[in-house]
Amino acid sequence: MAEEAILGFLEKNEQISDSGNFAAELGLDHNDVVNVIKSLHGFRYVDAQDIKRETWVLTDEGRKYATEGSPEVQLFLAVPPEGSIPKDELQKKLAPAVFKIGCSQAGKNRWVEMGKQISRKVQQVEDKVKDLLLRVEDGHAIEKDDINSLKARKLIVQQTWKGYSVSKGPNYAPKRKKVATDLTRENLQRGDWKELEFKEYNFNAKGQPAEGGHLHPLLKVRKQLKDIFLQMGFEEMPTNNFVESSFWNFDVLFQPQQHPARDSHDTFFLEEPSTTRKLPEAYVELVKRVHESGGYGSRGYGYDWKREEANKNLLRTHTTAVSSRMLKALAEKPFAPKKYFSIDRVFRNEAVDRTHLAEFHQIEGLVCDRGLTLGDLIGVLHDFFSRLGMSKLRFKPAYNPYTEPSMEIFSYHEGLGKWVEIGNSGMFRPEMLLPMGFPEDVRVIAWGLSLERPTMILYGIDNIRDLFGHKVDLGLIKRNPICSLGMD
Repeated sequence: MAEEAILGFLEKNEQISDSGNFAAELGLDHNDVVNVIKSLHGFRYVDAQDIKRETWVLTDEGRKYATEGSPEVQLFLAVPPEGSIPKDELQKKLAPAVFKIGCSQAGKNRWVEMGKQISRKVQQVEDKVKDLLLRVEDGHAIEKDDINSLKARKLIVQQTWKGYSVSKGPNYAPKRKKVATDLTRENLQRGDWKELEFKEYNFNAKGQPAEGGHLHPLLKVRKQLKDIFLQMGFEEMPTNNFVESSFWNFDVLFQPQQHPARDSHDTFFLEEPSTTRKLPEAYVELVKRVHESGGYGSRGYGYDWKREEANKNLLRTHTTAVSSRMLKALAEKPFAPKKYFSIDRVFRNEAVDRTHLAEFHQIEGLVCDRGLTLGDLIGVLHDFFSRLGMSKLRFKPAYNPYTEPSMEIFSYHEGLGKWVEIGNSGMFRPEMLLPMGFPEDVRVIAWGLSLERPTMILYGIDNIRDLFGHKVDLGLIKRNPICSLGMD
């Protein structure tokens, strides 16, 4: 209807000077008129020029007062013409906002006597505010001072009205000719393609956004960390073994079978298959002996080591289980120094909160060579973490069942203005290395940290469930920037 009205009007007239007035005169919705003008302009049926006008419109509060009256008048009318009314009783008659504003404005206008008892000072008042609001609503002009007064009370806001003036375009016709968008098989069969008018191609138009895969923030940080390890000459360990036996996860690491970490409250044990099928028997005997009675300068733990405990299958609690397998394989060959690393998923039976999940990613690095010392470990840690942009490090003595000495690693966080724990480290114990078959002078230094913590810091995420798991916002995956770990 709007299209017919516009084209029909222009057939007899030179111009539509104001689309707003045109819509009002014909009883049409101005938005519909504007949409038709844009469409006709696109096909050159009409030429359109922008019109902009600054107007004042009522806010929700202004519309309410235009209907019900201003708060000061509502309060004035609630006060009896003769005598007075207690303030508490008057308050019950009016809405809280009306009472508060009404008291202020009516007192300012000297319409009422304020106190514990409220009474009228005058008998009649004029609701100038309501009258002004109704004039604004009807599109009439009001004085600048009145505009400032209503604006100060947030009863009106300025709005930019947009419309068009319209005249005939180069392709004008009283009725739009339907254009074809596609050449079909039927057009060719009928032969009517010769008479068809086709829509012009817009080669500048943007197509549908290409949907593609997006790297998760964890994968971006993981790639950066992997590159750092490779730059330092490390070799990546295979970590595709999520299910591990207690033997390789705990016993090989000289972790006693009564250790709290081996309890079902901390570890996910498998129901099926519940036990491993095969272990290296000769090595099992050496591990059993060092647990029960020690050796290699150790007294052991002095308890009865149970094979059934070592056979239990579990979801690995750390990637050090992978390290233990790699070191055992290394010890069975003529010795050669090695540097290994891994970054993969581990599982802990922990309560889920904003900083803990039942599964997370562990970063682990180790160096195996003759004559390594704690000084070598500290030097490697400074090299590794400096490539992450963490140059200020501190170390604190700690305890781990399979490393001695052991150290917690702290870095100074410039944003937080304090020292933050970033990882754990140590030297693997002789009770772990010598049963594997390593020469006595071979040492292994190692360290580990989580992948989630540095990623959360880099991307400003304070809840780990927003980073990893089923509650992750896919928009975050699409929008997140490239990771930068402060490397040169």
